[in-house]
Amino acid sequence: MRIHFIGIGKMGLPLAGHLQRAGHALTAADPSAERRALAAAAGLAVPGDAAAALAAAEVVFSSLPHDGALRSVGAEVARHATRGAVYVDTSTVSQAVSAEVAALCAAAGVAHVRTTVSGNNKMAEAAQLTVMASGPRAVYDRVLPLLRAFGPHQFWLGEGEQARLMKLVVNLMIAQTSAMLAEALTLGRKGGIGWQDLWAVLGASAVASPILKAKAVQLSARDFTPTFTVEQMQKDVGLILEAGAVSHVPLPGAALTAQLLQAAVAQGDALDDYAAVIKVAERLAGLGTAAGDIA
Repeated sequence: MRIHFIGIGKMGLPLAGHLQRAGHALTAADPSAERRALAAAAGLAVPGDAAAALAAAEVVFSSLPHDGALRSVGAEVARHATRGAVYVDTSTVSQAVSAEVAALCAAAGVAHVRTTVSGNNKMAEAAQLTVMASGPRAVYDRVLPLLRAFGPHQFWLGEGEQARLMKLVVNLMIAQTSAMLAEALTLGRKGGIGWQDLWAVLGASAVASPILKAKAVQLSARDFTPTFTVEQMQKDVGLILEAGAVSHVPLPGAALTAQLLQAAVAQGDALDDYAAVIKVAERLAGLGTAAGDIA
């Protein structure tokens, strides 16, 4: 199948690579010269004529950072893609802009399937993502063999924006887990329990969820190297609160987490892993946050 992939970032590059290794004819595009160079080094074709690449594709994929990027790329897809093509976007964006792009594509004869993914860039590289899709069922069935290249689980959730909302539901729980951990670890540490002991007991307890176990590998060593940054989670929590406002669902926990993320940004941790809200809670409790301060 002829595929054009737009957005060769930390998630897009491994996804595009999986599609190419599955035997599809793939071209790639990105506004960043650095990312285009990485794509070319990975063996992906990076054409200079974006309009021609879109016109030649049977399926267009994208992995984009925010609403504005989706609106711009969606307009380009609607303008240049061939009638009957399929546009598959994997981004975490608002339901409103997603619906706007779907309508634009439909008017151009291009079907739009929303395929959000759960997992980080390491899971993308290992083809271990969970795919949450929505859009026309018949079109989803056409692209399902492609989506299987991304991971072991694919879910079709409905004809509209359900995939966008499901991603926010998942990320709401992830964000709240980090906020919960921040309070729990700070309480234990302030009371004199050793950092390593806290992680050892939590990992062996009834609360040892997969995400807690995954985070324990880095955080037990006070390593806040990001799989997903504070700024990225701040963006997603903003989308979560927006979705709650649209549906009249109160989200007091998410609102508090938004403030913790804001504090992390203000305190210089914007580019750390989103678990840096732990450092915010520690500072509020009068604890040091450097590795040398931790018993």
